[in-house]
Amino acid sequence: MFSVFKKFREGLRKTASAALGGLASAFGRKIDEGDIERIEETLVGADFGLETALEIADAVRREYRRNRELRGKEAAEIGASVLKKILAGSDGSFVRAPEGFPTVVCLVGVNGAGKTTTAAKLARLFAEGGEKVLLGACDTFRAAANEQIGEWAERLGIDIVESRMGADSAAAAFDAWQAAKARGAKWLIIDTAGRLHTKENLMGELAKIRRVLAKNDPSAPHNCAIVLDASHGSNAIEQAKAFHGSFALTCAIVTKLDGTGKGGALVGVYRSLNIPIAYVGFGERAEDLQKFDSAAYADGVFGLDS
Repeated sequence: MFSVFKKFREGLRKTASAALGGLASAFGRKIDEGDIERIEETLVGADFGLETALEIADAVRREYRRNRELRGKEAAEIGASVLKKILAGSDGSFVRAPEGFPTVVCLVGVNGAGKTTTAAKLARLFAEGGEKVLLGACDTFRAAANEQIGEWAERLGIDIVESRMGADSAAAAFDAWQAAKARGAKWLIIDTAGRLHTKENLMGELAKIRRVLAKNDPSAPHNCAIVLDASHGSNAIEQAKAFHGSFALTCAIVTKLDGTGKGGALVGVYRSLNIPIAYVGFGERAEDLQKFDSAAYADGVFGLDS
């Protein structure tokens, strides 16, 4: 458990710095009204959203008015406690397929969010758990997509079904499912092409992939995960809303948390759509994908040792 909390704290260092602002220097002293105002401002700046920022600042303010001896670390503990309540129910996990069918995880999102890398990292996690995994390369638009996911598959020793550039992505998904079933794979991870959430025709292709997969297994895809780049901040919320409308998302995966001070956006995704956060990414290595832990996240945001 310690390693999980340590991973979150280290990975959230930039977000914690942005969210805490001047409060970090107040850990060892009594706070004042100015510190509380800065808490609110810095949380908004780290893309936690006004609603969340106000709830946390108001909770700290109430305690401060009751106890003028309140110190910075105690204020951080209050903030973490409020954030844990806000995120109650946000720790997500993947739904499994009926017996005899592969569990399908379909990854969607905008260009550059990290879908292909996330697909490979998920494959590694499941394979290490002793289950057979197949990668479905269904990004038929990006020239380097097959090459990139193919390199990951070779490196990790994971089976892959590739597709041709310009081919029908739904047909590629159908072929991948057939291969997964024939090979006895427990997991099929489908990497789709990145697309702007404002392009209706491209979003419609995702709906077609869903329909085609359901022809093989009416319950598929069992998991529709949007991959969000944490550095996109509040724009990630708008992306998630658009994809949710077209593809009925079941969860989110937030990547690149280690490289940004805007890691608060995942709170807005959960609050806006009520979809859980399944995994978070803290780096480029295969082992840098972690199951989301809301308690570790909240403590990490406020620079606390769990």
